[in-house]
Amino acid sequence: MKQFLQILIVEDDAVLAAQLERFLTDAGHIIDVVSTGRDALRQVADAEYDVVILDLTLPDTDGIELCGRIKQTAESVLPILMLTARTALSDKLAGFAAGTDDYVTKPYQPDEVLVRCLSLARRRDLHQAKQLVIGEMTIDLVTNTVSRQQQVLHLSATDKAILITLAKAHPMPLGRRQLIERVWGNDIHNSDVLKSHIYTIRQQLDKPFDFPMLKTIHGVGFGLQASL
Repeated sequence: MKQFLQILIVEDDAVLAAQLERFLTDAGHIIDVVSTGRDALRQVADAEYDVVILDLTLPDTDGIELCGRIKQTAESVLPILMLTARTALSDKLAGFAAGTDDYVTKPYQPDEVLVRCLSLARRRDLHQAKQLVIGEMTIDLVTNTVSRQQQVLHLSATDKAILITLAKAHPMPLGRRQLIERVWGNDIHNSDVLKSHIYTIRQQLDKPFDFPMLKTIHGVGFGLQASL
């Protein structure tokens, strides 16, 4: 794990946000602070964070709903630490169902928040070493399975190799010749073989879902998109 974390604090209480920002900054981490759900989604789309610290109660949206939207928007595994004054089990279960990774109940000690952030980032690094996650798609490199929205896709070994190659290149696309060489080496020169596999991948990865992830980029080749 890298020596410092890039953390987004989503907290509408200016005093609490400033105190937490100062503590985490003094500990050597890079901190951004926003106070609304709208700004949080914009920040997650524009920057790469190691952890999001999310207050459950925000002026423009419910924190649990926002948690789910962040998980859907993020292009990689993004741990979320929820801050809440609510202690009811039902609230915590709803948060975990939306994708919250951990909870801290207010009032909290800043050093506890830091320890939990470090733990979440460490867990994320271990997780990412075994998986490639792009939007709704997860490629498990240990079990050699590909899933979208937690539904396992039925793909051939070559189909999976193509997706892994595109996922490792993401967000950059790959030209047809680049893709062929990385998957087959110099053993194949017929682009119709690639075309056939692209078709079968789309039948599994794209057709049953709301939007296509495997995109043809005219004049370039192919690439993956995490969201519309």
